[in-house]
Amino acid sequence: MFPLTLVFTPALGNFEGFMLSAVIAFLLSATITGYIFTQKIWGENRTKTILKITVLFTVLVTVLILIENATSSDWAVMIKTDYLNANPTASPSATDWYYIERLAIIQDDFINVILILALTFIGLYIGSTLKKTTKTQRNTHDRLPS
Repeated sequence: MFPLTLVFTPALGNFEGFMLSAVIAFLLSATITGYIFTQKIWGENRTKTILKITVLFTVLVTVLILIENATSSDWAVMIKTDYLNANPTASPSATDWYYIERLAIIQDDFINVILILALTFIGLYIGSTLKKTTKTQRNTHDRLPS
């Protein structure tokens, strides 16, 4: 993701460049993972296996996003600037600012979770279809002893 960020940030800006590089990196990594683990995905119920991997990956990335949000100090400044640009006559109290910042961060986290779920599922599905498996490879799971 870092090389993509280096390419897109000068052209698009900090936020847009980072988000575009994240979208490409998540989709590409899920596609590669789906391609590598095609036999395992096709060996079991394909949709259920892809969904399990997607949910696990989304939970792990969400924890990382929450840690990043907790350690990043520029959220408050960015949210305040954006809010005052959108509402120039507003003068919220300290409590209002707290709720505005929390809601903006929760909104960002929710959008990230939905985006990661969708990109990971699509990438795994596409990756698992790129490598053709034979019927015997699909049924190897059934023949293995328990």
